[in-house]
Order: sequence, then C-alpha cells, then structure tokens
Amino acid sequence: MKKIILFSILSFIASPQTIFSQDTIAKTPVRYTAHNKGKIYVYWGGNRENFTESDIHFEGNNYNFTLYDVVAHDKPKGWHVDYVNPSRMTIPETNFRIGYFINDHYNISLGLDHMKYVMEQNQEVNINGTINEGTPFDGSYSNEPITLTEDFLTFEHTDGLNYINTEFCRVDDISHIFKVKNTDKFQLNITEGVGAGLLYPKTNAMLLGKERHDDFHFSGYGVSAKVGLNFTFFKYFFVQTELKGGYIDMNDIRTTSSPSDTASQHFFFLQRIIAFGGIFKV
Repeated sequence: MKKIILFSILSFIASPQTIFSQDTIAKTPVRYTAHNKGKIYVYWGGNRENFTESDIHFEGNNYNFTLYDVVAHDKPKGWHVDYVNPSRMTIPETNFRIGYFINDHYNISLGLDHMKYVMEQNQEVNINGTINEGTPFDGSYSNEPITLTEDFLTFEHTDGLNYINTEFCRVDDISHIFKVKNTDKFQLNITEGVGAGLLYPKTNAMLLGKERHDDFHFSGYGVSAKVGLNFTFFKYFFVQTELKGGYIDMNDIRTTSSPSDTASQHFFFLQRIIAFGGIFKV
C-alpha cells in the first residue's frame, strides 16, 4: 500500500511537469530564418574592380603583334540614380543574381557581373611583332617601347566586361556571435563560394586608324571565388557585401568589323560588391 501511495504521489508531481514541458516546446516559435532549404533569392547592386596588367595580342591579315603589361582600370559611376533607372541601369558597373537553396546551407545561382575595363591611354609599353598596314606604325618590333596614343589604339570593354556565371555557395548564420536573439528581425550570415562562366563583352576598340568597332561577342571564359557578409532584415530583405576575385581568359576578342581582326588577353580581377535583395520561400 505504501508503494502504491508513493507511486501515485510521484506520478501526480511528474505529470504537470511533463505537460508543461510539452506545452513549452509546442509554443516555441520556429524562426523563418532558421532554415533556408527551398528559398529563392535575388539581388541587384554595384561594384568597383581592379585588374592586373595584361599582355594583349593583336592579329590580322597585315599585322601580328603583342603589347606587354598593359595597364587598365574600371569606369566608376559613383552613387547615381542610374543604378535604379530601368532605362539606364546597365550603364553603371552592376551585379545581378538569382539563386536557389538546395538545403539550409548551400545554394546555386546564375548571375551577371557587369564590369568595365578601360585601357589607360597614352601609357608606354613594350611591343613585339610586325605591322604592315600602310600606317606610320608599320615596321618590325622586338620588345621596343611604344606609346599607346589614340591614333594607334583605343581599347575598352565598357558595355561591358560581362561575366555571365553560375556560382555554388555556402551560407552560415553567425548571429549568435553577436548575441542576436531574434534572427527574424535581424540575421548576420557569412557566405563563400566559387563560380565559372562565359565572357560576353561589348568591346569598344579602334586599331591602327581602322573604323571604330563596338559590338557584343562571346570572347572567352572566367572562374572566380568570393566571400561576403549578408545582413538580413525582417526575414525577407537583405544587404550583401562581397569581395570577389577571379581569372579571365579572352582568346577571341573582336577589334574591327572584319572577322580576321582579333585580339586575346588574360588577367586577374578583384571586385568589391554591395547589393540589395530579397529572399522568399517557394
């Protein structure tokens, strides 16, 4: 009898605790930001970039030469309404990307990095090769210095140096490091990834007094890697900053209206990106 009474008392005490514990678990909210699987995201932003020096090879029916260690820079627009003006938003240096989370941490995406590459005018470089075009620059060159004046060469990928690429990225929530309690209001993520794609530049060039050429053309490929911070607000909206570097190899650049006139170059680039976007459950 004593054992029965003791068992009854313990059961009475334990039961409310069990019920309370279950109720507490049932009432614990599941954060929207706790899981990413099945979500899509899209963002739009701007960039600045740097390029390494590049050897540029030019070839045509009457010339074949290489310019060594050519310096180039980007073409910044600054803070401007063109970034959000639908009729002019391709003019600045911009980034667009849309992606899908295959699980809570990994996503795949497709994007366009619209960079601008401008050869520095009037710089002095070394030239090697031959020119026989009936111009003042005709001759044979053996690693001799030459000044890149406008009547000799203008060379830009300004509309632009278009890197169409896919990326595979990982995302991790690091909000706990900063003791964020409700990630549905604010969440801080770190992201890193790798990408690869094609170069579709619109090369603006004028070579050896020939007519200026400015047309889109698939010219090569690129590979890249990035790391970034994602600041998500109120579950659905975010600001993302990225540091992205890569390698570009363009072996088929159009320089004139003639298909026989081509150029090739390869170089490394570094982008600093800030973008604004949204993330939503499919």
